[in-house]
Amino acid sequence: MAVARTRRPAELEVTIGPMRRRHLRSVLRIEQAVYPRPWSMGLFMSELGYRGSRVYLVVRVKGTVVGYGGVMLVTDDGHITTLAVDPAWHRQHLGTRLLHALATAAIERGAKNLTLEVRASNQAAQELYRSFGFAPAGIRKGYYVETKEDAIIMWANDVDSPGYAERLAALEAAVPGTTTHEELDP
Repeated sequence: MAVARTRRPAELEVTIGPMRRRHLRSVLRIEQAVYPRPWSMGLFMSELGYRGSRVYLVVRVKGTVVGYGGVMLVTDDGHITTLAVDPAWHRQHLGTRLLHALATAAIERGAKNLTLEVRASNQAAQELYRSFGFAPAGIRKGYYVETKEDAIIMWANDVDSPGYAERLAALEAAVPGTTTHEELDP
């Protein structure tokens, strides 16, 4: 989308809300553009069925889905399962907004720690995750089977602490434009 490249982030009005079945066609379009081995419609449908232990969100600009992400909750850990932004919308702080919303949702549901895997070659994503307090904790050799690339396992601990709340507030304050959050499902 050429519009994303000409619009300055300070002017951007973003809505983040629960992923619904009606969003999946757009989600799959982004998924196929971003990942060499994209998730299927069936996998997304299955994940959406686990409402008690999963939160999946979409990022919309003027009603168009431009990003999405999910977190799986297991005891007091939140595992970021996926996070993607349409390549035409990169550099608009959408990943920051989305990860902030996922972290907040996980914390509200009792998460004390967050974890994820990231491609060893994806320096931009690693930089984003570090800004949220994630630190490397291990390697999964050949995790991405389509490319045999390693994954770096990253953790952010004590995300339920006042210090982490301050980090989230600072990250949110630094994002230009406006973000509207729709109410999540109970």
